[in-house]
Amino acid sequence: MYYRIRHLTRFRYSEPVTESIMEVRMHPRTEALQRCLDYQLAVTPKANIHTYRDFLGNSIHHFDIPGAHSQLQIMAESLVEMKPWSPVPDSLPPSAWDDLNQAVAAGDFWEMLLPSQYCRTTDLLESAAAELEATRRGDPLSLVVDLSSRIFRAFEYMPRSTRVDSPIDEALKQRRGVCQDFAHILIALARRLGIPSRYVSGYLHHRKQDHDRSDDGATHAWVECWLPELGWTGIDPTNNLVAGERHIRTAIGRDYADVPPTRGVFKGGAGTQLTVAVDVNPCDGLPPELAEMTLSEENSFPQDVIALEQQPNDWEIQQQQQ
Repeated sequence: MYYRIRHLTRFRYSEPVTESIMEVRMHPRTEALQRCLDYQLAVTPKANIHTYRDFLGNSIHHFDIPGAHSQLQIMAESLVEMKPWSPVPDSLPPSAWDDLNQAVAAGDFWEMLLPSQYCRTTDLLESAAAELEATRRGDPLSLVVDLSSRIFRAFEYMPRSTRVDSPIDEALKQRRGVCQDFAHILIALARRLGIPSRYVSGYLHHRKQDHDRSDDGATHAWVECWLPELGWTGIDPTNNLVAGERHIRTAIGRDYADVPPTRGVFKGGAGTQLTVAVDVNPCDGLPPELAEMTLSEENSFPQDVIALEQQPNDWEIQQQQQ
């Protein structure tokens, strides 16, 4: 299966700003069964774009626009190949807990076990752990799948009910949130039980027959837990799914703080409006125009462009994953 992905981000300022410095994490990863065949990034106003990889192998594009401007547009287009996934079993042997303990003791999982900026134990998380029966039982795989299902049933999905920098307690208290919040809750619960867990930023291909809760036209987030025999296994608590061929990975990290699609600052006291649109389309074969695939400064999207938030006098700009 091949996917063509277009991701538009536009910042409009209430008055011209004098400089923008931005990092972009929209380049799909190439590893295992996923392969990014082509990636192009266009920025308006034009800028020199520099690329590097972080300590987890994520591709980051960095640019600086020094002149005055009242709008910044980022357009990313990718072509990704997804090979067929092997089905994940329903469970692992009860001995998997001992295997997990041995692997953790011998391996390098500490960054995905320790508390991080958005995934840490709080009084509300402890209460949620008791409610969701987040204790070692059964086997590690069936446990994390069950916890994901319980989060799915216990919390309402509501776009823009939390902020990009909301702590874990906000969703726990309101009993609602977006994919970013549900991923953080599952990660914190799994780490509490000694299961290495990390945050995945990316895209989800939506189909009518799947009845996904998450927003079409936005980026997505889910969780990967390290499990004996399986390695890193994707779990999507927003949609009550084991991640598969529809989940397209762009970046992995300890939590959202490591992998925002955009992170930047600007000089000036202007108000900021952020709009985002994402389009994920499958194609049955490798498109013949692959070698000619280009980006123009103006692209149309079949979805309505979604205005995500209004942030007056904001120095640091990020986008939340819905």
